[in-house]
Amino acid sequence: MATQVSMDTLFEALGELKGQMRASRPAYQAMKALLIEHFRCSSLAQAEGTPFAFGPFGELKFPYRKMGAIDSVDLFGIDELLIFSYYWANRQRYKSTLDLGANLGLHSIIMARCGFNVTAFEPDPVHQQLLLNNLERNKVQNVKLERAAISDRDGTAEFVRVVGNTTGSHLAGAKSNPYGDLDRFTVEVRAIEQFASKADFAKMDVEGHEIAVLGGISSESWNKLDVLMEIGTADNATAVMDYAKSRGLNLFSQLIGWEKAKTASDLPSSHREGSVILSRRDALLW
Repeated sequence: MATQVSMDTLFEALGELKGQMRASRPAYQAMKALLIEHFRCSSLAQAEGTPFAFGPFGELKFPYRKMGAIDSVDLFGIDELLIFSYYWANRQRYKSTLDLGANLGLHSIIMARCGFNVTAFEPDPVHQQLLLNNLERNKVQNVKLERAAISDRDGTAEFVRVVGNTTGSHLAGAKSNPYGDLDRFTVEVRAIEQFASKADFAKMDVEGHEIAVLGGISSESWNKLDVLMEIGTADNATAVMDYAKSRGLNLFSQLIGWEKAKTASDLPSSHREGSVILSRRDALLW
């Protein structure tokens, strides 16, 4: 079991080694395997959620939950920890943040522990309740839950719950071939701009709906907003690159060691290849 000191050191190391943290590198593969083994032997794999020392973020209570074929321990993968390292590195920079696709609330809790005021968006009522429970057990008060999906408009939409992997649930049409057993129901959607205009950072995990969400962010909001997001397909990678060029944004891509992307081939085309950060900044603040 890692000690509190070693967890602190881990997050520092992830920041220092971020250029090596891409799926093709041996350092990434080794750390990925070691960390998942560690967390599966920890209290994070226990139903009661025994307190777990989580480095600079303090004590974490996060009970084990199945979400179809994956579970809550999978939320502590190497790519997620790398993102948490980014949050911590920017704890003095960001103040108002958005968690777009909040799931069980882990990112919201970590951002709150960095001192951010967080607005979390989660359309699935099952995940909403689990998120609220996690906020309460971790005594987090600076997170506001929006019981809605995020989009480029206000209104309603059909939501597709992927029973076999609820982290892959999405707005209808965002994925061309959803798999397995599916539950479909109507959810509220909120237009991104009314929130983006008041925020300085957003984590976006909207399962194929990213182009629509980006399209709803005004050029003015981009003057102060950074967005960290996953890209699910090669087509979406091309669309994101075209969008960034049209708005004068830089794309920093995990696929190429968090360097500036020049073409769509520099961007992830799957969550397995990591994330990107969109920003008007000329250099990544990390």
